[in-house]
Amino acid sequence: MIQLKAGQNIPLTGDVVRFGAKAEAALDVCALVVAENLTVFSSEDVVFYNQFATAGVVLAADEVTITLAEVRADAKAVLLVVSADPIAFPGGAGLGPVTATLSEGDTVTAEFAATPTAGETALICLEVYRRGAGWKLRAVGQGYVGGLAVLLAAHGVDVDDEPAQSDPPPRPAARSGQGVPAMTGPVSGEASTVAGAPLEVGHGVERLWMVFEDAARSAAALVSAREYAAERLDHELSLAVSDPATRNTPAAEEARRVAQQRNDELIATAEHRHQQDTEQLMRELADADQALPPALASWDSPAWDKPAVSSDGIRLGELYAIDRGPLRIPYCVPVPLNRPLWIDTESTRAVAPVVGALLARLLAAAPQRQALVDIIDLTGAFSGFTGLLAPVLNGPLITDHADISARLQAMVDAAELAELAHTSGAFPAPTEHRVLLAADFPHGYQTADAQRIGALIMRGDVIGLSTVIVGTNESDSADTTVATLSQSCRHLPTDGGTTLFDPWTGSAWQLDLDLLPQEPERQARFMRTR
Repeated sequence: MIQLKAGQNIPLTGDVVRFGAKAEAALDVCALVVAENLTVFSSEDVVFYNQFATAGVVLAADEVTITLAEVRADAKAVLLVVSADPIAFPGGAGLGPVTATLSEGDTVTAEFAATPTAGETALICLEVYRRGAGWKLRAVGQGYVGGLAVLLAAHGVDVDDEPAQSDPPPRPAARSGQGVPAMTGPVSGEASTVAGAPLEVGHGVERLWMVFEDAARSAAALVSAREYAAERLDHELSLAVSDPATRNTPAAEEARRVAQQRNDELIATAEHRHQQDTEQLMRELADADQALPPALASWDSPAWDKPAVSSDGIRLGELYAIDRGPLRIPYCVPVPLNRPLWIDTESTRAVAPVVGALLARLLAAAPQRQALVDIIDLTGAFSGFTGLLAPVLNGPLITDHADISARLQAMVDAAELAELAHTSGAFPAPTEHRVLLAADFPHGYQTADAQRIGALIMRGDVIGLSTVIVGTNESDSADTTVATLSQSCRHLPTDGGTTLFDPWTGSAWQLDLDLLPQEPERQARFMRTR
């Protein structure tokens, strides 16, 4: 049996698994069958004391049994939950220690112990989730003060009675204070998914974010184990010297030796498990790189030498953590860029290779659609590769600030006309993939230009527009229009010291952005315009 820490995951090998839990108070157990966004498809996907079964999931005798092959094909996961009546806990005492178990056959496979400390009366203990063609188990430990009603509401269930105390849906907390960048991805609704479709190469963004999620959970388990080991060692060493009469005796020395040995063994076990996870994920990424479309693949992938293949996303770079081994996770986002990318920099010229890589991948993402690119480059920073883009440029490069407004307004007019036609039902889906690259922002731009870019962001989907802005982060600008525009974008830091936090566990990562190779022959290979 494996003792799980919060965030840790293991593969499941059985066809049928059983979930149970114990605590000092009487518990109700239930299960939620959820989609990619962790919400239920309908009320029928909740198994609890008033509804004992749904496809593949049955509640009986305080246990939930899951027959994995019978769970609905479009489900992402089954959340396993315990709850208790808040009235039974005066003074907000909450559930107290909870021990959850998952069994395969007659054998307990894993145990997860959690102790909610904020008065929670409902708790997501475990998650059984799809991983490719198989299933895995993850320890969660997400609690809800408002009880089962609030937990259900957070996962898309219509609750008849308004809970007395409301919690927001769960959000991962960053580890180092306010204002730190947090990453978001397909799980937050930025990409549409096809119900029932396998999340494999055909849905590359989803596949890579699944790998990223597993890496984040493994990283969180390692960090948690290290922290726990340090706390336990400190406690045991303190006990060994707490009595002045014995602190210098052989017995105390032996206690210190044993404490250190236990600490080393715990850390070694955690690091071994993390290494196993890392090796598995590295193999998976290497295999994926051979099959993913070029917009998501590495520069060395054979995909760049094959006929163009469309993609549901683009690769922005790689995430890594020096203290957690060699694993490097592709950081990808869906396309078209319904949420614009903002490259934070004081020098546009310094990030030209980053911008070139983005344009190459955006062009590669939709080879079946005509590309139209509008570029505002007031400092001539992109002259090294813009010649390759001549076949797809929607007019001359804008190098004079006096020409910005007219070009942006023309794009706004086109988007508004398309929106009117779309509303009347007379406009088909966009056949073009348009890209706006607005560099050197906000210098040389008028406030009205920021408003125009904002209008394009709101209506860009009707003309298939992806927007990339290059400039200093203006989220705190005194110009409210510019600040609002900045706040609506996904910011890509170019300062190597910036730490990002994943959206599942708040684990820290460093980001290396993709760079367009500088060799002319390689640039021509990657900057596909036909």
